[in-house]
Amino acid sequence: MNPTAPFWGPTLDCPEPLELAVFYQQVAGGELAVVHENFVELRFDTVSLGFQRDLNYRAPTWPDTRVPQQCHLDFSTADLDADEARVIAAGATPTAVQPEPSVFRVFLDPAGHPFCLTTWRTPAGPPESR
Repeated sequence: MNPTAPFWGPTLDCPEPLELAVFYQQVAGGELAVVHENFVELRFDTVSLGFQRDLNYRAPTWPDTRVPQQCHLDFSTADLDADEARVIAAGATPTAVQPEPSVFRVFLDPAGHPFCLTTWRTPAGPPESR
């Protein structure tokens, strides 16, 4: 099946787009491809992560659902402990709730969005080849 519109990537609402883009660049790499006052794009080889200013932004209260998390990003790692130290040094905050700490570590980015470092991956290939 040919896609109508191939996936390019999500955009996160936040109060300070450049600050959040620089944080995620420290976490995942990428290039700051577009930098405007109200929008910043962090570009990777095949996807993009956008950050747009929202003057009414309210940080999620995960795991409490009063303000839903809106979006949750996962980042692959081979070493949870080492990369946990790196994302904390970049400005992430570990959450008090860690549902599966041996596979997922949950953090809040500087704008309060939850994200995970994880060693979990889905098997490659179509189901019949697994």
